[in-house]
Amino acid sequence: MKWTHREQPQETAAPGRREMPLLHPTADKGLTSAQAKALAEAGWDNRPVASPTKSDKQIVRENLLTYFNLIFVVLAVCLLLVGDWKDMTFLFIVAANAVIGIVQQLRSKRTIEKLTLLSAAKVRTVRDGAVAELASDALVREDVIELTAGCQIPADATVLTGQVQVNESLITGEADAIAKAAGDSLLSGSFVINGKCRARLDQVGADSYAAKLTLAAKKDAGPGKSEMMRSLDRLIRFIGVVLIPIGGALFYNQYAVQELGLRQAVVSTVAALIGMIPEGLFLLTSVALAVSVVRLARNRTLIHEMNAIETLARVDVLCVDKTGTVTSPQMEVREVVPLDVEAYPETEISDILGAFYRCLEPDNDTAKAIAERYSYGPAWPHRETVPFSSATKWSAVNFPGRGAYVLGAPEYVLGSEFAPLEKRTAYYAEKGCRVLLLAQCDGAEPGRLIGLVVPIALVVLENPIRPAAPKVFDYFHSQGVAVKVISGDNPVTVSAVAAQAGIDGAGSWVDARELQTDQDIARAVGEYTVFGRVVPNQKRKIVRALQSQGHTVAMTGDGVNDVLALKDADCGVAMASGADAACQVAQLVLLDSDFAAMPKVVAEGRRVINNIQRASALYLVKNILSFFLAIITLFADFPYPFVPIQLTLISALTIGVPSFFLALEPNHDLVRGKFLHNVLRRAFPGGLTAIAVILFAELFVYTFGLTLEELSTICVVLMAVNGLTVIYYAARPLDAKRIALLVTMSVALLAAILFFGEVFALSGLSFAAWLVLIVLVLLVVPVQMTLERIFDKCSAFLTARAEKKARRKGARRAFRKQRRR
Repeated sequence: MKWTHREQPQETAAPGRREMPLLHPTADKGLTSAQAKALAEAGWDNRPVASPTKSDKQIVRENLLTYFNLIFVVLAVCLLLVGDWKDMTFLFIVAANAVIGIVQQLRSKRTIEKLTLLSAAKVRTVRDGAVAELASDALVREDVIELTAGCQIPADATVLTGQVQVNESLITGEADAIAKAAGDSLLSGSFVINGKCRARLDQVGADSYAAKLTLAAKKDAGPGKSEMMRSLDRLIRFIGVVLIPIGGALFYNQYAVQELGLRQAVVSTVAALIGMIPEGLFLLTSVALAVSVVRLARNRTLIHEMNAIETLARVDVLCVDKTGTVTSPQMEVREVVPLDVEAYPETEISDILGAFYRCLEPDNDTAKAIAERYSYGPAWPHRETVPFSSATKWSAVNFPGRGAYVLGAPEYVLGSEFAPLEKRTAYYAEKGCRVLLLAQCDGAEPGRLIGLVVPIALVVLENPIRPAAPKVFDYFHSQGVAVKVISGDNPVTVSAVAAQAGIDGAGSWVDARELQTDQDIARAVGEYTVFGRVVPNQKRKIVRALQSQGHTVAMTGDGVNDVLALKDADCGVAMASGADAACQVAQLVLLDSDFAAMPKVVAEGRRVINNIQRASALYLVKNILSFFLAIITLFADFPYPFVPIQLTLISALTIGVPSFFLALEPNHDLVRGKFLHNVLRRAFPGGLTAIAVILFAELFVYTFGLTLEELSTICVVLMAVNGLTVIYYAARPLDAKRIALLVTMSVALLAAILFFGEVFALSGLSFAAWLVLIVLVLLVVPVQMTLERIFDKCSAFLTARAEKKARRKGARRAFRKQRRR
C-alpha cells in the first residue's frame, strides 16, 4: 500500500495519554531531563504500535487453541463416553507437542528480543543542552534530534536547523531524493541520504505517519508466507476439510453397515481420524525454525522475518556491495597526486581539503578518511555547501573569492572532459584503489557545476580486502551460488578488488552508466559479474532483473544506497555497523558486521529446510495410509484394522522421535523444487507400500477366517516394519548417528510388541496368522524399493522435461533478442 502526502491515513488516537502543553525547545538546548520524563509518564513517548514479536499469551494461545487440538478433545470425549480410557493416550502426545512448541517459541522470542535490544537504532538527541544517544522508543514529543546520512527518521519531525536530502521510498514508494531545510517536515520511516540537521519531533508513537500506515496495513492481509508455510497451510486446510465427512461416513459404515457395535465403531473411527491428522508436523516446523533462530543468534545474527530462513536455503544468487562486504569499511588515503604542481602545490591542496571538510560534514567512509587525514585546514569563510549524492557522485563547497571546490568521481565531475585523465585514473583503479578528483569551478548547486571545471589533484584511497573474504566466496562458488558485485565505484576498481577476493568471473565487468533501459539490465545480469558506477535505483533494478529470471536473490549491504535493493531482494542482509535504514529494512542483520558469518547463516537455512522436508515425509506416510485406508474401508466390507493406542505407538517410534533427530542434523545441500512436491515424493512410496501390504493382510484374514484382533496385530507389525524402512530411506546416506537411531527405534518397537503387547491391544497369533505376517513382512522392503525406483524415474523425467522446456524458452528469447538487434 502506498500513501502520497495528500493521502494521510485516518487519525488514530493513542490510548492512555494526558494532555501536556507544548514546550517549544530550541535546537541547541532541547528538552530538559525533567520535561522528557514528564512527557514520557504522560504517554507522549515513541513506543512502537506493534511489538516485533508475539506476546507470551499469544504464543500460548496459538499452541493450545488450534483446530486440530479441538478435534483431539472431541475424539477423546467420544472415547470417554464409550468407556475406552486406554486409547486416549494420544492426548499425552498432543499435550507434549503443545508444551514443546510453547517452550521453544518462548525461548526464540527471548532470543530475538535480546538481539533486537542490542541492535536497536540509537538516535542522537539533544537534552539539557548536550547530545546523547537514546533508543528510538525512549524519545518523547518535542525531543530535538540530530540527523546525518544513513539515519532513519524515528518519528514525524520538523527541521529546525541545517539541511538534508531524504528518501521517502519506504513510505511513499517514490525513490527520488527530497531536499529538506528549516521549517520542512520529515516523515517517520524515511531516511537521510546526505546532509545534517537538527529536527523537533512533532508526532510520536501511534501518532506518527509510519505508525498510522502500520495500523492501516494490519487491516489488509499480512506479508506473504514462505513457500514451505503456504504448502503446509494448504495441506492442513485440505485435511481439516475432509476429516469431518470421512469420519462421519466411516462411523456410519462401521456401526450401521458392518454392525460392529457402538464401542468398536467409535474406536475404529477415532483411530482413522487420528491417523489422518499430522499432529506433530506443525510442531516439528515451529521447533526447527525456533532452534534455527537460536543457532543464528549464537552467530550474532538477528532475524527480522522468519521467512528469511527458508529464503536463505533457496538462494542461488548473492549480490554484494564492495565496501563493507568484500573490503573492510575503513578507508585510508593512500596518496594525493597533484595535476598542476605550479598552480596547486601540495601545501595548497592540503589547505583546500582541510577547509573543505571544515565546512562539509563527512557523511560517508570515503569523506571520513579524507577529513581525518586533513583535519586541521584553514577556516575559510564559505557560502553554500552541496553534500555528496549517489546520483551525482560528488560534493562541493562554495568559497567567496575562490569559487567552488568539488570532490568526487572523476568521470562525473569532468563529464565529457574526462578522457585526458582516464589513463592516470585507470592505473590506480586496476590496483583496486578508489580515485577521486579534486577540482575547482565558478560555483556549485545541487546536481550542477557552474563554469569551467579545472582539475587540481587525484585523491587515491584504498581499503583492504576482508581477510575471510576469499574463503567465503570460495564457499559460495562450491555451493553453486553465483556472486554479483554491485558498487558505485569505478568498474575497473571493483573488478580488481573482486579478483583479489577470489570471486569467480571477476574480470567480467560493466559500467552501469551504459545500461540505459531495463532490457539492458536484464541482459547484463546474465553476462556480467561486476557492476560499477551503479546508482541506488539501478541496484534495485539489477535485483529485480535477477528475480524475473527465476533466481532467488540475497543482497548484502550497509549503506543508504543499498536500502532499496535490500528491501526488494528475497533476503536482505545488513551489517549492524552500517546505516540505520539498511538495518531496518533487511530481513537479517549481522550484528558483528562480519561477512565471514554468511556461510554459517546460509548453511543454517539449508539445514533447517532440508531437514523439515525430510522429516515431514515421515508424517505424511501415516496420513496417506490413514486417508486411503479410510476411503477403502467405506466401500469394502473390511473393518478398520487399528485402534488409537496402536497408532500412538507407531507415531511415536517411527515418526515423532526420528523426525526430531533428523530435523536437527547438519544438511547443507541447496534446496531445490517445491516443498510439497519434495515431501510427497518422499512420502508416497512408503504410504503406498503400507496400503498395499495392509490390504493384502485384510484379504488373507478374510480368506483364512482370522480374528479382528489378529488382523490388528499383523497390521501394527507391518506398519512398524514399513515405518523403519521409511526412516532408512529418509536418513540416507547413513552414518553412525543415523544407524544408531534406526537400531534404537527397531529395538524399542520390538520390545513394545513382545513385552507390552497387552498395553497396545496386541494379541497372540495362530499358525496361519504367523504365516501371513511373515509373508507380508518379506514383501515390505521389495515393494517399497520398487516404488522408490519408479518415483525416482518419474521425478527425473519430469525434472529433465522442465529443464528442457526452460532451455527452449531461453533459446527462443535469445533468438528474438538477436533478431531485434
